[in-house]
Amino acid sequence: MSDAQATPGLQKYPHLFSPLDLGFTKIKNRALMGSMHTGLEEQEDGFERMAPYFAERAKGGVGLIITGGISPNMEGGAGAKLSTSEEADQHRLVTEAVHAADPDVKIVMQILHMGPLARNENAVAPSAVRSRIARNAPNELDAEGVEKQIADIVNCAERAKEAGYDGVEVIGSAGYLLSTFLVEKTNQRTDEWGGSYENRMRFPVQVMRRIREAVGPNFILIFRIAAMDMLQGGMSWDEVVQLAKKIEAVGTNIISTHFTWHEAAVPTIATMVPRAAFTRVTGRLRKELGIPTITSNRINMPDVAEQVLASGDADIVSMARPMLADADLVRKAAEGREDEINTCIACNQACLDHTFNGQEVSCLVNPRAGHETELNYFPTDDVKKIAVVGAGPAGLAYAEVAAKRGHKVTLFDAGSEIGGQFNLAKQIPGKEEFYETLRYFNRMIEKRGIELRLNTYATAEMLEQAGYDQVVVATGISPRVPNIEGIDHPKAASYIDVINGVKPVGKKVAIMGAGGIGFDVAEKIMHAGKSAALDIDIFAKEWGIDFENHPRGGVTGVEPVVAAADREVTLLQRKTTPVGRGLGKTTGWTHRIALSRRGVKMINGVEYLKIDDEGLHLRINDQYEILDVDTIIICAGQTPLRTLYDELVERGVTAELVGGAYEAMELDAKRAINQASYLAAAV
Repeated sequence: MSDAQATPGLQKYPHLFSPLDLGFTKIKNRALMGSMHTGLEEQEDGFERMAPYFAERAKGGVGLIITGGISPNMEGGAGAKLSTSEEADQHRLVTEAVHAADPDVKIVMQILHMGPLARNENAVAPSAVRSRIARNAPNELDAEGVEKQIADIVNCAERAKEAGYDGVEVIGSAGYLLSTFLVEKTNQRTDEWGGSYENRMRFPVQVMRRIREAVGPNFILIFRIAAMDMLQGGMSWDEVVQLAKKIEAVGTNIISTHFTWHEAAVPTIATMVPRAAFTRVTGRLRKELGIPTITSNRINMPDVAEQVLASGDADIVSMARPMLADADLVRKAAEGREDEINTCIACNQACLDHTFNGQEVSCLVNPRAGHETELNYFPTDDVKKIAVVGAGPAGLAYAEVAAKRGHKVTLFDAGSEIGGQFNLAKQIPGKEEFYETLRYFNRMIEKRGIELRLNTYATAEMLEQAGYDQVVVATGISPRVPNIEGIDHPKAASYIDVINGVKPVGKKVAIMGAGGIGFDVAEKIMHAGKSAALDIDIFAKEWGIDFENHPRGGVTGVEPVVAAADREVTLLQRKTTPVGRGLGKTTGWTHRIALSRRGVKMINGVEYLKIDDEGLHLRINDQYEILDVDTIIICAGQTPLRTLYDELVERGVTAELVGGAYEAMELDAKRAINQASYLAAAV
């Protein structure tokens, strides 16, 4: 049997699975696990944990891995530092594990100097200009300080080679040190490192030149460039090209394109962003260069990667978060098992939100990510007959893990399809990726031999008589009904009925509750036309991006154009904190901006008094008001559904609660799947 017959993906994805020859070495395919900080870098046992984390992805078929950012010195602020041979010895745990897993996989270390974004008093930058997302202004580098930073970055690259890495990537984007030399706003110097663009380029060009001189020719050298920085007054297209050509000329092997600064007001990685939204920018730059290019952002399935490569938009496709969601993504694609890929939904809840909150990175749909040494699904020696009641996120995760380990699992749900709250989420414009999660679980139910009983209301008596060794109650939640006068008035509607289209929504609407569900409901009822997540051109219009003309930063002078439904919507919150404060750190701001542009009014510090024919009676800042509205959508939290559990306990049946039935403070699929996976791993 030929290799192509053994691995059908080689025929289906010929570009993805073609090797890339760099002259002195080959990358076995065009799939890259892009850089993502894990939070393990700073842990005492972090390298011992990162070794199996990266090794598992190497076994999963990826051709190239780039690590999370490593600082070249203390002022670099990335957390973990590499500047000594002793520190290189720690990194060798990672490189040796990857090369042992697959000698053909290349692993490259990212050198990250955070510059003005470093969270320490030693933060440095070309000028003392504070980023709007930084706590303090950085220290301005003098001429000697500039030379020190270059020398430290070069030393870091040498130590990386010593540690067994196949190369380094230097990040020159995102508002970190190198990129701040490039933009006039952050580089106000008048010496040889500032002023003209030729001078402003000098720092990154010198860094790359001196690294190449130090490490020799047979070492992969990648530069990450802000191909479209999304800043008003940012880099022009000509400046991007000029820099890329200079970087190429000093011996760089690969240019990796990045599409934002962290302080830019344009989403680039959230689930509302269309798949492969920015790859055409890479394709345009690729035509200007003689070395390979990497593209990234929202490329989460092999068919998307193949299309990007086939269209000539890149030579390598970076998939960072998708490799958290499924370490075997590339191998599954090669073997024609795409339907078994646990797809990244770009929610950011357990990865980037964790990173920016100083937590260890994981993945909502794959809690093992980053926890490979502590969460494993070993075959069981004691097969149990298990009933899982409720096919929402927690029930699905528990059933899949338990069945994978060899338990005999029956999954019950009173509904006609699996998914629970995921079936609400998938209907929100911008959250269409949840369909992929449901596809994955449907396939796992089939593959693991789980008996699925839909349209079945499981009673305690039924479960007891069936003789299950254990019953897992994943019955979820019930929307909380506030105890106010008129809550059953015809104007009042449950968010579930609104999302499912059971309850008509009027022209003037109040939403009681501004948590994640309140924002989702507002998005759904104010959306007009096709979801921007499914159309790059609509997305570009809504966020003021000009892909065709590429003004400075891609956004300078471009006004966002947003289509909105013909409604007046007021989003209300009892808390006095800013509306939406509790949303995800990396995505919450995008939701607030999107709804504001659609005309949604947001009010905090509200006390709900009653609902009647006049509308919603409120007290706001001690002032009595009546909102004259047609519809009042109740998004006031949830209560756990535990009746079945209580009945099982009374009958002496072994049972445990998971997911919303266990805790329903705020619908949280991340917590539900994580809890269920750990419990199923131990049963």
